[in-house]
Amino acid sequence: MLLRFLTIVLLIFAPARFARANIDFEDATFPELVTSARALAMGNAYICKTDDAWSAFYNPAGLGTVRQPQFHLFNMHLEASGAFLKAIGEGDMTDLPQNVTSSFEPQEVRERLVEQPGKLSHLRANFFPNFTVRGMTIGYFLSQRNRAIIEKPVDTGDFHVAERRDHGPVFALNLPLFGGIFKIGASAAYLYRRELNKTFEENDPVEIDEEADYQKGRGLQVTTGARLTLPITFLPTFSAVLRNATDKGWESVTGAGEPTRIEQTIDLGFSLTPQIGKLSRLHLEVNYKDLNNAYGIPASRRIAAGMELDFTRRIFLRAGYGDGWGSGGIGVRSRTFIMDLTTYAVDRQLEGFRKEEDRRFVLSLSSGF
Repeated sequence: MLLRFLTIVLLIFAPARFARANIDFEDATFPELVTSARALAMGNAYICKTDDAWSAFYNPAGLGTVRQPQFHLFNMHLEASGAFLKAIGEGDMTDLPQNVTSSFEPQEVRERLVEQPGKLSHLRANFFPNFTVRGMTIGYFLSQRNRAIIEKPVDTGDFHVAERRDHGPVFALNLPLFGGIFKIGASAAYLYRRELNKTFEENDPVEIDEEADYQKGRGLQVTTGARLTLPITFLPTFSAVLRNATDKGWESVTGAGEPTRIEQTIDLGFSLTPQIGKLSRLHLEVNYKDLNNAYGIPASRRIAAGMELDFTRRIFLRAGYGDGWGSGGIGVRSRTFIMDLTTYAVDRQLEGFRKEEDRRFVLSLSSGF
């Protein structure tokens, strides 16, 4: 499985011709421009716990608890749905490079998904080289998402394909107050987004036009956050994050028009971190996403909860609940190397609660000094 993932990485940014279809990108429950495998294993309940470079996307106030300087040139996050892995896993191992390459051809994807009607093929890759010290991070991120689905029944169902590509520089700062009990922070990402939408009926030729179909825009995205940690037993912590703090839309729009707007949202969090042994700690956290319900989804889907069991800050066991489904994972960390393995799920239906599970699998690797 690891070899399959690494092979996909080498081919992931081959020229892609997916279009963004009527497929939800779960922006209410997973609003981060770059996701963390660690956070996803915890149900994406992470705005209190975040203490690494991903604070820039989850809660900039977390930069105040970064323990050691980090300079990670190789920083990769790769995730895929079960439907995607099944589609590219047909045949021998030697067929994998060709299968992955063809997964960027909409017609090839359509043919591979015929045996999986109603199943979403999802692939996401993030790259985030960065330099991070306590109170600051600077880096450049690149996130690519490709999706496709054939609606049921397969002989009459429409074929949808989707793509979203985000990239840009990010800079974040943190300010500790009252001896570090209260921290505030802000991050700024100059975001370039490329996004497309296309649906094909059963007998339509699968054709994508660069200028007529792709939506392109750019703009400054500011995220602000605050965290209050009480210096008492179990370290109760309260956090709040404001996304798109300046309520900005897109600039320099080209192609087929504006990409999907990033709504201004508020996330709230609470956590406890009891010391359960001389070398072990347990972190428990619950988040309420999109407090103002800017994306209009049920409140039951915006509740996230997670736990992380930490052994000597080197080995981590995680479990969580997000978007109505369970998640989990393991992590290994050292000064120069981080590896996380995660599984999580989202609800494929735009309405209701726990209607259709879409299970995904994540590998994250980071190295540097």
